[in-house]
Amino acid sequence: MPDVAAGPPPAYLTRHPRVGQWIGIDGDRIIIKPGKVELGQGVVTALAIIAAEELRVRPERVSVLPTATDTSPNEDYTSGSFSISQGGASIRAAAAALRSLLLARAEGVLGAPAADLEIVDGDVAHGGQHVSYWDGIDDEAFGLAISDIPARGAPAAKPPSLGRLDLAAKLTGAPAFIQDLDLPGTLFGRTVRPPAAPRRLERLDDRRARLTPGLVDVVRTGDFLGVVAETEEAAIRAAVALSQDCVWAASPHEPPTQDGAWMERAASPPEVVYERHDAAPRNSVKVISAVYRKPYIAHASIAPSCGLARWDAAGALEVWSHTQGVFPLRRELAGVFGMPESAVVVRHAENAGCYGHNGAEDAALDAAILSRAVGGRPVRVQWSRADEFGNEPYGPAMQVQIEAGVAEDGAINSWRQEVWSNGHTARPGRGQGLSLLGAAELVQSDRLDDALDPPLPYGGSLRNAIPLYEAPDVTVIRRLLTQTPVRVSALRSLGAFANVFAIESMIDELALAAGQDPLAFRLRQLSDDRARQVLEAAAERVGWVTREADGRALGLAFARYKNSGAYCAAVAEVSGDHPLGISSLVLAVDAGRVVSQDGLRNQIEGGAIQAASWTMKEMAPVYDGGRPSGWADYPILSFSEAPSVEVVVIDRPQAPSLGAGECAAGPVGAAIANAFAAAYGVRIRDLPITRERVLAAS
Repeated sequence: MPDVAAGPPPAYLTRHPRVGQWIGIDGDRIIIKPGKVELGQGVVTALAIIAAEELRVRPERVSVLPTATDTSPNEDYTSGSFSISQGGASIRAAAAALRSLLLARAEGVLGAPAADLEIVDGDVAHGGQHVSYWDGIDDEAFGLAISDIPARGAPAAKPPSLGRLDLAAKLTGAPAFIQDLDLPGTLFGRTVRPPAAPRRLERLDDRRARLTPGLVDVVRTGDFLGVVAETEEAAIRAAVALSQDCVWAASPHEPPTQDGAWMERAASPPEVVYERHDAAPRNSVKVISAVYRKPYIAHASIAPSCGLARWDAAGALEVWSHTQGVFPLRRELAGVFGMPESAVVVRHAENAGCYGHNGAEDAALDAAILSRAVGGRPVRVQWSRADEFGNEPYGPAMQVQIEAGVAEDGAINSWRQEVWSNGHTARPGRGQGLSLLGAAELVQSDRLDDALDPPLPYGGSLRNAIPLYEAPDVTVIRRLLTQTPVRVSALRSLGAFANVFAIESMIDELALAAGQDPLAFRLRQLSDDRARQVLEAAAERVGWVTREADGRALGLAFARYKNSGAYCAAVAEVSGDHPLGISSLVLAVDAGRVVSQDGLRNQIEGGAIQAASWTMKEMAPVYDGGRPSGWADYPILSFSEAPSVEVVVIDRPQAPSLGAGECAAGPVGAAIANAFAAAYGVRIRDLPITRERVLAAS
């Protein structure tokens, strides 16, 4: 296999430069130590495949250690579609270095250069002689810097296949999730807080709750309130009684309005974040100005958040959490309790899914507070569905205003985009120390840290806000909101979902105004060949002639995630016979070198279904000051409503792997909106695309 094109070195290899920090050998097995965590996206399997490929061993020989602060490299968060492009690249570099060390030893034993050695599943042979990987390697070798080890040999010519390592237990009901952890002496905790916490606890009567059989204690510290019991059922009963006998202060936040007017009142002065003026502006023969809006969206994880914690006699804390960042959570916990980070160990344990920042870290802190209150015994805190919907951080509402024009020759002539949004991340470890509900309640604060807005090139609200289409005059402006009426943080794709929805809707509007086919219009304005190829691949698969070909109503959209990750084009088809109108989605994706075809397809399919749910159904009902409490007031896409999804993969074995987990979100939302415009002649610019909005616009 030719060498893969070199991209920038993985960022975390600088922080953890030594072989043994990423990989090791135990008996006849390869052990890898990732800093990225399994969220159901298949990353553990992909990392095992990478190590097996580089070392030329069967994938079944590779074991992946769970991510924990006492055994793993610090890769901050599993987010931003960096698990393969960064985490995988680090494992690949470490495995390649280990291969070089093993081959160097084999060269000495067998008296032949690495190029002449044959490797089969860790057995190295030449001229009838053999040496095995498993014969032992000097421990000092694992302390060498990866960058100092000369390359020897090459990875396997064909990437090995491997079934998902995390599925067997989940499919058979074996222990797989944090709720399955059973430490000796575990107690059960529940927190009591109102929706839209943190809020001041004004009055409490705990007499009725203390009569609950099996109750261990009612815990109040500042405004933090919870119960600990011998059984889950007893904890629930005590928490319900306690919630009925306490009074909370009113929320200090003014609820937002659905029309977006509150955004304009709360916005900071305009900040120009990107400009391109390549030529003197020409006159535009068609100018379109439009405002596109996305509401608050919940993570809506299938299983509500859960945390488990215990303290030892020396005052050290051990926590199990489905956090996406074990090290940042450790830093936050140490700050809350005023202890050194070295006295805190955080271990990742899976829960049933979250792409973004839900209540995982809050539940972990809840468990740590309650465990400390009962002498350090292990306490597991399981949030209820109402807890999750009422108090998790939502994906921020956004408003995107675009004014764009086309010249007489049909080319895009000008583009001005303004983005209104709160910040997009309030994850632990990034703010001033009040990112978690329990932390604010302990010090009796009714405010959490404001969400931060990561800068470009990756961006938060500005993610994918710079169009990739050629235009001589482009301006992008941010209007960061100075008020946070709803708790917000990272949700899958951050601002890319809203920005791509707006950009690709506007591109369709410009194409139609110029009298051009939306596909031809896009291809004309794109100079990136890979961008053009995913558009052409998706269009070819659906037989695109026009957006109303063969009686079908089709919508097309494209984006390159973060303008630096995977390329994705989507085509949606609208059918009046389908429950929600969207009968099918076809996506073409170019994620560079593909580690696992199955894993990539799963990610694109899952991202497409989730984006369809956001586009057609999801909106947190917070505009009257309320909160959802369950699926009845926060419906998501059901199985019967889901469209069929087909994925076309463009594999580039000689290119670096690109982040793909979030690349489908924006194109799918925009493609659906464009398909509805083709089907009904109406342009829906406010999400979700409900039946009522389509009828009102018709």
